Amino acid sequence: MRLPYLLLDIDGVLIPFPSQDGAIPETHLRHDVLPTGRDPSDPVTIWLNPAHGPMLTDLMRNRLFTPVWCTSWRQDATTMIGPLLGLPPLPHVDLPRLKITTSHPNGYLWKRDHVDAWLGEAPAAWIDDDFTSLDHGWAAERTARGLSTLLVQPDPHVGLCADHLGQVVTWAGQLAAVPTSEPGVSCGAVVNAAADVDHGPR
Repeated sequence: MRLPYLLLDIDGVLIPFPSQDGAIPETHLRHDVLPTGRDPSDPVTIWLNPAHGPMLTDLMRNRLFTPVWCTSWRQDATTMIGPLLGLPPLPHVDLPRLKITTSHPNGYLWKRDHVDAWLGEAPAAWIDDDFTSLDHGWAAERTARGLSTLLVQPDPHVGLCADHLGQVVTWAGQLAAVPTSEPGVSCGAVVNAAADVDHGPR
């Protein structure tokens, strides 16, 4: 049986966006990284929850899906973000670098057309903070065609929580028709901090 894909975004999912007062979850630790093509004198400050690495690793051990990065970090997700969380190398969707100023140039997430072509006839769960109602409609249409598609949308100021991965486990378990258990990491409180995570539409 072909395993469904688990598509993972980073910004707003693993890297939370600061709230209006600059707060981020207190569970997250600061890292300064240098994305591909970035001036070495101008690193990017990001915040990651070290618990996300073990949580995602445990989830992958279920072997209910094939995890894939789906993010504007592209290859840097595998070479830079994943290692900071202790994750093994994962494939990534090779998204184009479009000259757009909004995540929703056509009213839906800019990644969607590329993801749709990349998935082909494969079922998928997709975790991203930036879906619109049109994306949810697309997922419902795929599911109606027999291509089960789950969209999971974290709060971008909080990021990935246990219940989001619980939804994925339940969904994948239903596809595989096997019992599952849910991961156990909850969302935390917030502290004040600044984050610089600007590398284009998410």
